[in-house]
Amino acid sequence: MKLCVMAFVILMIIGCQKKSQDATKSEDKAIVETPLLTDNALSDVDLAKKYCGRCHQYPEPSLLPTDIWENYMLPRMGYMHGIYPDKKSRNELLGDEGGKIVEKANIFPENQIIEAATWNRIKDFYLKNSKPVFENKTDNALTKNTSLFKAKTLELPLKIPSVTMVKFSEGNGIMVGDANTEMLYLLDEKGLKVKNAAKVKEGAVSVIEEKDYLWITVMGSFSPTDAAKGLIVKLPLKKGLKVEVPIKNLQRPVHSVLEDFNGDGYKDLLVCEFGKWTGALSLFWQDKNGAFRKQVIWPQSGAIKAYVRDINKDGFLDIIALFGQGNEAIRGFINQGDGSFEERLLLEFSASNGSSYFHLQDIDGDGDEDIVYTSGDNADYQPILKPWHGIYFYENDGNYKFSKSFFYPLNGAYNAKVADFDQDGDLDIAALSFFPDWSNRPEESFLFLENRGAGDYLPQTFETVNIGRWMVMDANDYDKDGDLDIILGALTFETVPDVGLVQQWVKEGIGAVILENTLK
Repeated sequence: MKLCVMAFVILMIIGCQKKSQDATKSEDKAIVETPLLTDNALSDVDLAKKYCGRCHQYPEPSLLPTDIWENYMLPRMGYMHGIYPDKKSRNELLGDEGGKIVEKANIFPENQIIEAATWNRIKDFYLKNSKPVFENKTDNALTKNTSLFKAKTLELPLKIPSVTMVKFSEGNGIMVGDANTEMLYLLDEKGLKVKNAAKVKEGAVSVIEEKDYLWITVMGSFSPTDAAKGLIVKLPLKKGLKVEVPIKNLQRPVHSVLEDFNGDGYKDLLVCEFGKWTGALSLFWQDKNGAFRKQVIWPQSGAIKAYVRDINKDGFLDIIALFGQGNEAIRGFINQGDGSFEERLLLEFSASNGSSYFHLQDIDGDGDEDIVYTSGDNADYQPILKPWHGIYFYENDGNYKFSKSFFYPLNGAYNAKVADFDQDGDLDIAALSFFPDWSNRPEESFLFLENRGAGDYLPQTFETVNIGRWMVMDANDYDKDGDLDIILGALTFETVPDVGLVQQWVKEGIGAVILENTLK
């Protein structure tokens, strides 16, 4: 059975989607076409930097193999400059329900905006200076049966698992969102029985728990689109309360935070609208009547996750957010106290990084929050193993200036939880990969990295690790025995190359597994 489920974080945009100079302006503002430019005086590398570094970090030719530059990336870069192989191509790019939004944003100019000679020089530069293949070997021996965790399969009514969220709830058992069934499942504390389920449309990806309600972020479309089908659902936890949909028309939202940003006593909702070609980090201000007013904080696709912190200690809540989709970065947004936010670039990454997730936590024990970041999205073209994919730590100097302090290579890394899982006084890492080395090392789809001191980690996994293709993860002491457990959610997706696992995933239909910590 050939599956066509598409990954959640896709389509790296190398082309030129103009950076906004005003983070509070609407994402609908059109990009002004620039006239044809003559660049004879510039060198080839300066031309590439000029045109390919306008809206994200300049991509070195070495970031991709020559065939991907030639057959995938350069043609798509051309689209961003109004260069198409035929008249139908632009219409096909605008063909889905979100096409009008993309056209209004002028992502794909109708007319060519770069001279042909300049464009040919840029193409030749990348083709001549890129490498045919990457060298990417993993040398760390992998222990295939960790003694710390015991795997327990959750009983879920899923034929083709498309799990978009797993969560250990503090008071509501275990939550699992599935895109294929369009359901949010609530399981008991032991994970053995579905005690409730709610139809929430396609792709529940984030849940905020309050006393009376669950605020559920629903993508609306799991497949990539600019169509505004996403929504926020308030699901009641008590009888007598009704289901509410306070916010609609979101562009593939993937994460939300509920906080009072202006101190008026009403909680506002910060939403990461990942989108496809367009999207935004958006803030919805709540008034006394419960209505929400939208303000775009940063008009860019690829918003993945956001935290709310008081960065400058002025009493106003600020934002720290991760963005993928080519213009990859972690950005801070400083609350000015008057409803506006000032953008601050905290970390910038290569357009080929494949940013997938991040966490704020104190890694080095100095009292301030550092960054745990994973790089591993590989769904933009035929997946290739990239030596920079993996787990990164960035240390905070106390003033939100970050520097890299640690890297652990992991092909296709999608998330990493850092905690003292074995309770020996140091921090271990639980990590998952959605794009492991399927041919040689499929077991790296989940790794437990036991900290042995001095930067040495022992990679381990569990014996039945490939019963699912893991995409989402959570960690907590779900059984209340004093140690941290892990839950993994699976999304059935074709592997490249085909190693026979898709048929197994469909046949067995395993959507989630709990890794129960056996320490206690």
